[in-house]
Amino acid sequence: MARQRVGRSLAEDAYTAIRERVLLGDLAPGTRLVLQDLSKELGVSLSVVREAVTRLATERLLVATPQHGFVVQPLSLGDLADITWTRVQIETIALREAIKNGDLAWEVNLVAAHHALQSTDPMGPDGRISPAWGTVHSRFHAALTAGANRPWLSNIRQQLFDASELYRYWSASRDVLAGPSRRIKAVQREHKALVDAAISRDSKRACELIAHHFESTAAILAKNPDATSQNQSDA
Repeated sequence: MARQRVGRSLAEDAYTAIRERVLLGDLAPGTRLVLQDLSKELGVSLSVVREAVTRLATERLLVATPQHGFVVQPLSLGDLADITWTRVQIETIALREAIKNGDLAWEVNLVAAHHALQSTDPMGPDGRISPAWGTVHSRFHAALTAGANRPWLSNIRQQLFDASELYRYWSASRDVLAGPSRRIKAVQREHKALVDAAISRDSKRACELIAHHFESTAAILAKNPDATSQNQSDA
């Protein structure tokens, strides 16, 4: 049965549905996508599904391979380290520019984005990260650096954010050092500290905080390497 339209096009609907399945782990890293099955499940044509998965491949949530078609991005500690390092470099550039150039409207939008984030329950009823929280979290990080007013920089920053989402969701479900509630509270404190540093125009402090914010996700997953080695073997 055809799904209710939620986006501006069928391809956008399919993109959103498949992306959510990937991020929530319904399509695990290394899983091969059967496009015909997705076409039937989503109630759209095969060409629409191909358009959606091609877009996801450009965001590095999927990988196009000659032998297997499209597969969910396998997890790799090396890839995670590379993404994390690159995110820190790009995000700190964007954050410094935002703090230097951001006006009152940027501050107001940032505070509003943070309020929306803090008001959204991170965990869904199934105990996994809520898709609604994922959306407002993405908007918060975009608002944090929006004052830079650098469209190319913003696009690169968002692409890196999207590419890291799979790792963030995976690490959240495998935080073996602290329970989920402790990790959630720590992330909330990190977000509040970022807002405070940005609004006070403390560029040095803000950049230190954002680096720690990204690196903590990598550190959590690195302490549970079985999560990546298993998915590498499945790819």
